[in-house]
Amino acid sequence: MNQKQDRAKGAFIGALIGEALGVGPHWYYDLNELKRDYGSWIDDYTRPQDGRYHAGLEAGELSQEGWIIQKMAEYIVKNQGYDKDTFCQMMDQEILPHVDVQPMGGKGGYTSQTMRHIYKARVVDKFDWDNVASISDTTESLERNIPTAIYYSYNLRILCYNIAENTALTQSDNITGSLSVAFNIVLASLINGEKLDEYLSGKLMKKVYKKELPFFAVTSENLGTVMVGRDVSSEEGLFASPDALLSPSYMARAAQDQGIRIEPAWKVSIVYGMPCAIYHMLPAAYYLAARFKDDFESGVLHALNGGGQNQVRAMLTGALIGAQVGLSNIPQRFIEGLKDKDTLRALADKLVDHL
Repeated sequence: MNQKQDRAKGAFIGALIGEALGVGPHWYYDLNELKRDYGSWIDDYTRPQDGRYHAGLEAGELSQEGWIIQKMAEYIVKNQGYDKDTFCQMMDQEILPHVDVQPMGGKGGYTSQTMRHIYKARVVDKFDWDNVASISDTTESLERNIPTAIYYSYNLRILCYNIAENTALTQSDNITGSLSVAFNIVLASLINGEKLDEYLSGKLMKKVYKKELPFFAVTSENLGTVMVGRDVSSEEGLFASPDALLSPSYMARAAQDQGIRIEPAWKVSIVYGMPCAIYHMLPAAYYLAARFKDDFESGVLHALNGGGQNQVRAMLTGALIGAQVGLSNIPQRFIEGLKDKDTLRALADKLVDHL
């Protein structure tokens, strides 16, 4: 196994570890209630309390979001890449039969707003796949495409188009699409050995200016002044601006700036917000992944103990730190505690075999 494969496996397994860690204490917006049920510091997998989200799952088990990531990875491996038609077939045959229109229904004890909308549009109302997208502003498409980013990490342009197309199938909001694609570009960049630091966004912007990444940018290089007389009427990208690529380095700068301290680090959830929307989740994940770039355990546990949508926060932080430290440097206890760990590790091997 080479270092890139190790980082790619770290991204995949790291995301699933974060997801499974969040199964028990998911969606506590009252931090006193969280501490009452789980103590002052959660440091391992836990069972959900009776009557709460994911009730009935065991410690270390994936909920529906993690299961969908697993199914996406299996699909990518089976088909040796992404294709719209075969993806839609997989959704119809393997995923939609296990979800529901009820929030507390479906596999894993909870079905997200995005998936509930798609189920109704596709299964109940019989719409075709080009007309089922939800207006939701959450992270489902971003999460689902973590395996896509890993598989296509060798070619960021192909990654962009595939993830943009896949996201548009299920979430119609352009900003959500832009942020989802940008996160997975960052993830792929870390797999390729880049650092999550103040320079990463600049490197990605150079790819935009060279038209290697299909984002629209009107400024000159380094966000400089637009050239007088420049006609941009014929220029177009997948998204309105490249700003989603700029956020990671700002978060990294905040994490490294001694004049900006969030202490303890779990309070990043209060600074950037506990709710589920993608614009709350990404800044916190980028911050934690930059601050704890060499320390998977600290990063995911601070993401987890911040409450709110801590499952996604821990999942995205786990993916980003896993892509920096590699699977070989993720604490073994987190891997051993995952339900079906052998299946998931074998799947990770197959997902990165071509890298």
